[in-house]
Amino acid sequence: MDTQLKKGLLDICVLSELERKESYGYAIIQDLKPLIEISESTLYPILKRLLTKKAIVSKSRIHNNRVRKYYQITEIGKEEIAGFVDDWGQVEKIFEFIKGAGIDG
Repeated sequence: MDTQLKKGLLDICVLSELERKESYGYAIIQDLKPLIEISESTLYPILKRLLTKKAIVSKSRIHNNRVRKYYQITEIGKEEIAGFVDDWGQVEKIFEFIKGAGIDG
């Protein structure tokens, strides 16, 4: 998948995973693996960006005598997903245009 296209979808994928349940970094990577390949070096800047935008919040918990940071979606994050879904109709039109050009061209 094209890097720019993938980058645009990653934030929404992370938000969607966190809408399903709160989670931590490694689990997010594992849960998204069947859909889209994401590494720790890609995920953590996304989480930081989403924290800055207040789309998610984090809290630390002790797990097996280690501190683990859990992330949870906020209303702002849910609004981002809703905006993405609303925009998807336009993306589908563009896809159909490109697909038609590829077949006929």
